[in-house]
Amino acid sequence: MNDKADSMNKEKIYGPSDYKLLFPLPSCPGCSSPLACKIIIDVLEEMGIIEKSVVVIGVGCAGMGFFGAKIDMAMCAHGPSPSVATGIKQANYDDAIVFTIQGDGDCAAIGAGYLVNSAARGDKITIFMLNNTNYGTTGGQMAPTTLIDQVTTTTPQGRDGMTHGYPLHVPEMLATIKGVAYSARGSIHNFANYKRTKKFVRSALQKQIDGVGLGFLEILTACPVNWRMEPLNGMKWIEERVIAEYPLGEFKNVDSLD
Repeated sequence: MNDKADSMNKEKIYGPSDYKLLFPLPSCPGCSSPLACKIIIDVLEEMGIIEKSVVVIGVGCAGMGFFGAKIDMAMCAHGPSPSVATGIKQANYDDAIVFTIQGDGDCAAIGAGYLVNSAARGDKITIFMLNNTNYGTTGGQMAPTTLIDQVTTTTPQGRDGMTHGYPLHVPEMLATIKGVAYSARGSIHNFANYKRTKKFVRSALQKQIDGVGLGFLEILTACPVNWRMEPLNGMKWIEERVIAEYPLGEFKNVDSLD
């Protein structure tokens, strides 16, 4: 078959997004935060809403994947991303699609008050929390999501529940709040869960489009450097240890808050 005929029979089924800038991101080896950001960018593009979307990036590693994206963004202090996102949403007369991208520490520790109050108000925004079970940016300290017995720089003997508190299950907690329309947890440690998490992203954003209430999605991500393991072992650790503590799935999915 000649080159011309061969090219006519080829159909492009995947390639770089038109909304992605091609330059290296400042992430550690094996970090899956940029991959989680890529899923969100792909869904925004597939849904045809990326050009009217605004991402609010909290402090930490989670939002680095958006530094190389052609999308409107705002960066804020540690914690208040939901409130900043709500302000942007209201200022744009509900026309913009506004979402946050936050780490587990930013969202569920210093930002816990903002998160819970945004959920209670039923803010028409979407919150994506990337859970790597530690404070990745600042050196691997214990976070609200650190596993029992997990070694971090502030729990060198492992996290003890009676001493340090117990892991916080954010989607399950938010599912009990009436203002929340969607709450789920996904992972991207293998291709099957990558595809499933992509569906969760779409569902979380759809609640905002439909004007139902707050949409929340936690995504389990790897942090091999602070976990002190090779990237491949990080994927295995999510499968064997992290999911045992944080089960995957949808915890709330409603079409009306009434």
